[in-house]
Amino acid sequence: MALMDRFSLQGRVAIITGAGKGIGAGIARGFAEAGASLVLAARTESDLQALAQELASLGGDILVVATDVLDFEQLQALVKQTMDRFGRIDILVNNAGGFPPKPMLQTSAREFEAALRFNVTTAFELSRLCAPHLAAHGEGCILNISSVAGHKPTPCFSAYGTAKGALSLLTRELAQEFAPRVRVNAIAVGSTRTDALNTVLTPEVEQTMVDLTPMGRLGEVEDIALGALYLCSPAASYVTGDILGINGGLERLNMQMPRAWGGMG
Repeated sequence: MALMDRFSLQGRVAIITGAGKGIGAGIARGFAEAGASLVLAARTESDLQALAQELASLGGDILVVATDVLDFEQLQALVKQTMDRFGRIDILVNNAGGFPPKPMLQTSAREFEAALRFNVTTAFELSRLCAPHLAAHGEGCILNISSVAGHKPTPCFSAYGTAKGALSLLTRELAQEFAPRVRVNAIAVGSTRTDALNTVLTPEVEQTMVDLTPMGRLGEVEDIALGALYLCSPAASYVTGDILGINGGLERLNMQMPRAWGGMG
């Protein structure tokens, strides 16, 4: 087999959560180009249908399943519909997640727990449901979309950063438990240009973020999609338990956030 052939996903079935927009949609496009059959999951079915229509020209088989990952019965239905349609699951991308920056003293315990549930518990549950199917052919793969915030602390990210840090550790834990039949990796995403980020970008904020990023630009969803394609393809068959940084070389977050007491003692 030629080296480049190992990036092919022909014959593989991939579930992608949060697939309607942003990074999830970018990963779906990359996987479709690589030949995978796709199961697109997100809350907004119209977004999924639009993406499915866009990707139909690439020839892959696409299943749309409107899914709220916070509803575990819907996760069960997602797995069942995938197996009913394709009879197999080869790749799971746990992409759904998020929580806005917020000062810790203004973050309630309920919000903190909600951030953990949205970013970590949902990935745990869907991985648990998919794992037996992923292991069936001995080449399964789970990819968790984590964040540089999970290992680079900064003010106002106590909920999101802790959740993504936990997701990264869960990745390593499952990699040990599921080897060698299922590989488990994550991507530590940096500031990536998506609809969600665009809601807080002003020209001044964007310039500051770019100035604080060693590579001198924001990330694009294609940057993440290419990393996802590598980690979920046979090209990465010897890679598990890894957290791949795709964040422009950040050694600290490039969002300037205030300390609780303005840095005063």
